[in-house]
Amino acid sequence: MNQIVIIGGGPAGMIAAYAAATHGATVHLIEKNEKLGKKLFITGKGRCNLTNACDPEDFFTQVTSNYKFLYSSFYTFSNSDVMDLFENNGCRLKVERGNRVFPQSDHSSDVIRALEHLLKTNHVQVHLRTSVTEILEKSNQVQGVRTSKGEVIPCSKVLIATGGLSYPTTGSTGDGYQFAKKNAHTVTPLTPSLVPCNVAEDYVKQWQGISLKNVGFRLLDQNKVLFDDFGELLFTHFGVSGPLILRASSRANAKLMKGFVKAEIDLKPALSFEQLEKRVIREFEYQQNKQFKNAISSFFLNKMIPEIIQLSGIDPDKKVNEITKSERECFVRLMKALPMTISGLRGYNEAVITKGGVSVKEIHPSTLESKLVKGLFFAGEVIDLDAVTGGFNHQIAWSTGYLAGISMCEQNEY
Repeated sequence: MNQIVIIGGGPAGMIAAYAAATHGATVHLIEKNEKLGKKLFITGKGRCNLTNACDPEDFFTQVTSNYKFLYSSFYTFSNSDVMDLFENNGCRLKVERGNRVFPQSDHSSDVIRALEHLLKTNHVQVHLRTSVTEILEKSNQVQGVRTSKGEVIPCSKVLIATGGLSYPTTGSTGDGYQFAKKNAHTVTPLTPSLVPCNVAEDYVKQWQGISLKNVGFRLLDQNKVLFDDFGELLFTHFGVSGPLILRASSRANAKLMKGFVKAEIDLKPALSFEQLEKRVIREFEYQQNKQFKNAISSFFLNKMIPEIIQLSGIDPDKKVNEITKSERECFVRLMKALPMTISGLRGYNEAVITKGGVSVKEIHPSTLESKLVKGLFFAGEVIDLDAVTGGFNHQIAWSTGYLAGISMCEQNEY
């Protein structure tokens, strides 16, 4: 009998359990929470962006760490395979802007329900409110696990699919990293990613609650551009958040962790400097007898105007027809490159994922088995793999989990 143990009832663990069970294994899925998919339930604001319907080659461009490692996993179980699996098991899907895939119901519970159905119909033995306290091995070969209930489950294969450190209230407390280290694996430096950013300047706090759509955002290291993209940005009491900022936190994570990175917001990305200047000239000509503070409402939300005036350096009571060319150019430049300083990232309790993890150099990419301990496998966020927002991190979980699940059934039986 091929008996295997999977530690962690998130997306990687559940899909691995399903895959292994359909390939003839007796599967024990061990989850320390009171239910499966606890973090999955809250993702996408409860809607669950479960994958991305992009072309296969585009998937790898969205992976920010070790994308080549994912070739075998993704082509074994691709985004279209994921969509077919859920559609065929009662979870109707829809594709939204940016090829993001959601359940038609907009309820993540439908995704979890489909997975639970797959586990039940394939006779996976689910152990809830149970932790693994020790992975048993002898001569670098897995022998079984010991649980928090004092039970020893003998097996020749164990999959660590425990997630990372993000959203610790859902049970992501880094258990997998400790298991890996105890089995001689290297864990690369861990940092929160897809996470909001703190901003040093006080003016940002005055804009708390303002959401700007279709703005540009750049991160600069001296003259080097670390990140340059556009999308939606949200001002908060501590700094900036929103999809655009989360992407930036992934692409420039190492620099942002050190803090004090220069940033710029392009408030009018659809217009070049010259085009915007012409628009400002027209507006100023139309309102030439008004005071500056009363002539710029067409460019900004009212709540932003006091800070914009202060940053512009222009006297708010100055008549528009008295504004110099130099002042006007500075005003246009402010709209195209609103300056701020990112002073650091927020913590794991606000991060979508963890950057870093078990080193891919010590895992076989074609099976996801450890190169150091026979019968030990890894899948999902616990590995040093991560991507930007848009369903790509879930796809990493599905792909690595599925490949690990079938790989655990291909070798020697216990």
